[in-house]
Amino acid sequence: MKIKRFLTTLFLLFFISNISQAKFNINARTAILQDYLSGEILYEKNPELKIYPASMTKIMTSIIAFDLLKSGEISLDEKFIVSENAWRLSSSGYSSMFIMVGDEVTVENLLLGIIVASGNDACVALAEGIAGTEEEFALLMTDKAKEIGMTNTNFSNSSGINDEDNYSTVKDILIMSKYLIKNHPEYYKYFKIKEFTWNRTGGEPITQGNRNPLLYKNINVDGIKTGYLGSEKYSLASSIKRKGRRLIAVASGFETKKTRSKESQKMLIWGLTNFDTIMLAKKNDTFAELDVWQGRKKKVKVYTNRDIFQSIPKAKKKYLKVKINYTGPLQAPITKDEKLASIIVAFKDEIINEYPLFSLEEIKQQNIFGRLINSINFLIWGDV
Repeated sequence: MKIKRFLTTLFLLFFISNISQAKFNINARTAILQDYLSGEILYEKNPELKIYPASMTKIMTSIIAFDLLKSGEISLDEKFIVSENAWRLSSSGYSSMFIMVGDEVTVENLLLGIIVASGNDACVALAEGIAGTEEEFALLMTDKAKEIGMTNTNFSNSSGINDEDNYSTVKDILIMSKYLIKNHPEYYKYFKIKEFTWNRTGGEPITQGNRNPLLYKNINVDGIKTGYLGSEKYSLASSIKRKGRRLIAVASGFETKKTRSKESQKMLIWGLTNFDTIMLAKKNDTFAELDVWQGRKKKVKVYTNRDIFQSIPKAKKKYLKVKINYTGPLQAPITKDEKLASIIVAFKDEIINEYPLFSLEEIKQQNIFGRLINSINFLIWGDV
């Protein structure tokens, strides 16, 4: 009675990016590029190589504060008192916001000092204000890293200054960057600010520019964070958003600032020009209607419980297709949210992805008379 059916609904989808990567390379020790919406890795080079993240550490420092702001445990206008420990980092040659001992600085100004001016002194002041000591704050950072899936990371300080126990990978920095953008869009906007003026105590205001070189290129980059250590050389976590698409790139081990800027831009633009991002399904919207047997309705609407995006190499579209796979017609009764079918993603007839489809509605069974008529029609005409 039941017939196996495949309904072709689209003919665009994902292709493994290794082929596209074959002739592309970034002049860095380690790098990774991700399509934000689909989650697909478009390019990678030694992605799990251990690195010292330097000031990219400050992304996690900011995330801890953003989480607490979101939960209401701190507020942007709350003030923290600057300790001597924090002040020392403003007078010893490090990147600084130039706060003074005893200053009472708002959380928002400290965050701007961290994100825009890359102030190590601001990191310590924020860490001590939140956790009491920087050491305790670093434990919060490492716990958060584990929580969001950063499996090869340990934080020993809030600023990223040189410490062999403060380590990560570009893959983990990517996970952290995506968490930031996804979970804190209202605060992520700080990362695209090009200039911050600190009206410091006892002196003239200090204006500093954002150290991310890609913000000044007019290519729609809106973050994220640079880094430098003598042992690691130059690094950069960056993100670009254009025409609804977003890519995130992380790379480390650039020999010069110029190389960092040029190669990071090259990686982002390569991703935009060689791939498309296609939305296959919108969460909770009707995706298709499937045949029903002996139901009070002949069709049932189905939906996905998540937004489904796919990255598509532009040169490979003709090989890609999406099908609905189900055994049908579906026997009534059908309950709402019942799993009924799957979206099948294929490349050259090889299945590479599958997503469940659920009933958007309840379909009750016909009465006995209706079921009898349907059965007779099927026996005579082969029509359900």
